[in-house]
Amino acid sequence: MKPPPFHYHAPTTLADALTVLGETGPHGKILAGGQSLIPLLNMRLAAPAHLIDINRLAELDRVDVDDGGVRVGALARHARVEADRSAAEAIPLLRQGLRLVAHPVIRNRGTTVGSLVHADPSAEMPAVLALLGGSLDLVSASGRRTVAAADLYVGPLESCLRADELAVCARFPRPAPGTGTAFVEIARRRGDYAVCGVAALVTLDDDLRVAAARAAYLSMAPVPHVLDLIEAVAGRPPDTADFAAAGRLARGRLDPEDDIHATAEYRAHLAEVLTARALREAAEAAVGALGASRPDPERAT
Repeated sequence: MKPPPFHYHAPTTLADALTVLGETGPHGKILAGGQSLIPLLNMRLAAPAHLIDINRLAELDRVDVDDGGVRVGALARHARVEADRSAAEAIPLLRQGLRLVAHPVIRNRGTTVGSLVHADPSAEMPAVLALLGGSLDLVSASGRRTVAAADLYVGPLESCLRADELAVCARFPRPAPGTGTAFVEIARRRGDYAVCGVAALVTLDDDLRVAAARAAYLSMAPVPHVLDLIEAVAGRPPDTADFAAAGRLARGRLDPEDDIHATAEYRAHLAEVLTARALREAAEAAVGALGASRPDPERAT
């Protein structure tokens, strides 16, 4: 299949890109990795009159790590972010989620920010951004604003971005010290969208007791859904915490729908099982993170 006719723009500066975007308004569409947009065009599920290719904006192809977290530019490919050792050390959940995104050939071209903007509730990266409480930096010819993940998504494949705005950077904040994370999902085939996926975060206090437990879900709601599950495991050491109870709690708070891939009941069952599994793995990672951060008393003497 072939896409419908469109006008192609290839700006070489951010200012030029914003000018074109402002002039074309709702009739313009940004092209970065194109791993979601091009299939939509070819199937004629999208028909923008103008395609604005930002791949010449080299300043957007970056991954920066500092004390606050990881900043991912709009042209940073999934594969680059996944392979970035500093980013993985700062926020292991980034690599954990990116390894589950489609197939390597798609990760080599697709962009992390593009996935976030595409707003697919079955995609991994929106769940990661939501769980970490991250944000997107948006720019237009009229100014700049930062939108928190909690305010970004308004429906399936729908975000709060205005027609004249370009997402230039995603901000993933570092979790608190003593935090472990995990990402688990079930798909019909490797690389397919998950029937259910769970990104989990567990933080331990100095006494190695659970102080925070949250999970984000994909393919379970119209937007990435984050649940605070601390009440099921609060104050317990990881080896005695009842993560199965946290799974049951999550199941009671989720309301999935039937579709051609799975029934709502099956998705709810998967959410319960995967929640317990992901939280348990995250707690084990938290124990390891705390152990790595504490000096060896024998070496200290």
